[in-house]
Amino acid sequence: MSLRTTTRPPAQRQARAVRLGPRSIAALALVSALGVAGFGWPFLAPPTSRIGAHAQDAPWLFAGVLVLLVAVVAAAISESGLGPKAVAMLGVLAATGAALRPIGAGTAGIEPMFFLMVLSGRVLGPGFGFVLGSVTMFASALLTGGVGPWLPFQMLAMGWFAMGAGLLPGPDRLRGRAELVMLAGYGFLAAFAYGTVMNMAGWPFMSALASNVAFDPQAPVAANLARFVAYCLATSLGWDLGRAVVTVVLTLTLGPAVLRALRRATRRAAFETPVTFDAAEK
Repeated sequence: MSLRTTTRPPAQRQARAVRLGPRSIAALALVSALGVAGFGWPFLAPPTSRIGAHAQDAPWLFAGVLVLLVAVVAAAISESGLGPKAVAMLGVLAATGAALRPIGAGTAGIEPMFFLMVLSGRVLGPGFGFVLGSVTMFASALLTGGVGPWLPFQMLAMGWFAMGAGLLPGPDRLRGRAELVMLAGYGFLAAFAYGTVMNMAGWPFMSALASNVAFDPQAPVAANLARFVAYCLATSLGWDLGRAVVTVVLTLTLGPAVLRALRRATRRAAFETPVTFDAAEK
């Protein structure tokens, strides 16, 4: 009697349309550090600091983040050798996300573009996710006329949002219901995180005399933190909840089909396959 054994084929390695190299990682770390300072300066500067006196200049100062964002995108593209197929996929997904954003604008946080950023970052990796999130937000701002000093903050926050999906565990092996639940859970939490981060970009510029939840440059950090929490609960909780719920619902319902389509397109594109040219026959 002979024993017949079968071996399970190894899981296919996740393709990466944009792989972060040393230069792009360094640029990303720099722009993220500056972004953290730009978002969180009210909690980083002591009450005796003179920064509060120049609070109205901060949006324009930190708008310089946009220059570093462009540097990150350029470094990622140059190091990865981004080919025409990856550029085409980036363009299609960015255009789709930009078109989805105005659908729910002004309607209880119904923003379907977020689920697409989660699924795209998951399939195509953190490098592509960061580039896609930033480019999509820039394109949607041009489409909706939302260009202003807040745009660099939106680009950075959306880049973080999509990049985080690419950093989730099990990109090569985790599939099916477990993957969908993980992506839905990430989308739910990240939607709140995005809203909270964007609140930090605008909250310090409210007049402290206009509301008791506004930033007070003379108050200690703990007091301002309590004001900020109250501000989020009073102004954006409903919007963030709507964004989170829509992201979860779309991920669980449309996620399987979108993931299959993205993975099929990635396999056919063969981003990491080197291009060779045969010598012409004479």
